[in-house]
Amino acid sequence: MARPPLVPPGPELTPAERTRFARHLLLPDLGLEGQRRLRNARVLVVGAGGLGSPALLYLGAAGVGTIGVVDDDVVETTNLQRQVVHGVADVGRPKVDSAADAVTAIAPDATLVRHAERLDALTAMELLADYDLVLDGADNFPTRYLIGDACARLGIPHVWGSVFRFDGQVSVWWAGEGPCYACVFPRQPAPEAVPSCAVGGVLGAVCASVGSVMATEAVKLVTGVGEPLVGRLLVHDALAQTWDTVPVRPDPSCAVCGASADLARPLGWATAREEERPVPAGTGEARPAVGVAELARLLRARREGRETFDLLDVREPGERDVAAIPGSVPGPIAAVRAGAPLPVAADRVYVYCKSGGRSAEAVDVLRSRGVDAVDVLGGVLAWAREVDPSVPTY
Repeated sequence: MARPPLVPPGPELTPAERTRFARHLLLPDLGLEGQRRLRNARVLVVGAGGLGSPALLYLGAAGVGTIGVVDDDVVETTNLQRQVVHGVADVGRPKVDSAADAVTAIAPDATLVRHAERLDALTAMELLADYDLVLDGADNFPTRYLIGDACARLGIPHVWGSVFRFDGQVSVWWAGEGPCYACVFPRQPAPEAVPSCAVGGVLGAVCASVGSVMATEAVKLVTGVGEPLVGRLLVHDALAQTWDTVPVRPDPSCAVCGASADLARPLGWATAREEERPVPAGTGEARPAVGVAELARLLRARREGRETFDLLDVREPGERDVAAIPGSVPGPIAAVRAGAPLPVAADRVYVYCKSGGRSAEAVDVLRSRGVDAVDVLGGVLAWAREVDPSVPTY
């Protein structure tokens, strides 16, 4: 259902602003008053990445008066396929700086507030409290749950989006008006349960589709136009080119916004997942590991017939298409978990992935099965950085 405008109207528009936003003023439901609300709004975007990029551009173009952007990262070449607020010349720059420059280029009258930091339990409440609503384009689950928890405590809308490969989801979480994020997703998943876009990939244009919906929801909330996605989860399948809506409801027993929620607990604690790393069965030893420089020496020795071992790559096939350590054989982590036959025969197996998370898990699993497995620290990214800079990164 429709809800009252989130923000009161600001000052009258100047003649230049009436010209700039004329197409908005012509909209019967939005009009002059709605544009004044947008000019008076303070909107925070967490993440200047795939979702934050289109959202930031459209919020600026729409005339939002104050836009905050939170990101502690720098621009990398792999970002440019989808993060359209950054260009080739921005590689190496802080994302908040290149994002602010891009928005200012189309909205010079907007105030851009740069938060070059990662949200944490100590800073989130104070930072979010300065805004009317939050757009969540975070790329990791701890930050998403932290935002959801803080927004629920503050009682402000949490416009959330998620993308993976060819799929996307959008909703508006709003404790007191509908479900909060934790009502629908009560616990953080295991790190290996939901691959990131850096592992599984994402079609850049899907980010544009989802990010623009997020910006639309923000405009609707600020101005009171239409029905926001409160109590509804919008699901997008780009391959089938479908949009479906799933109803979602508040959970009365929700640890974040339910009647018995403990508001004195540490922020984010209620939704946190206890990280449990499997321990090799029958041993109390630390996980054996080597660095990439030592691996390079071992591979030279193997070529010369002085070493015998296998090098197992537990990444996905698409990742191997980008880059691989020469002499390795594929064995995706899912196959390791399932106990499927692997293309290894030597007594010792060195294991690597992108940066170390999956290889550590694979080594633990293999050692629990009696395999002499050794973790390659830092994975293919460390190999590219320390051994062979010609190897592509992603």
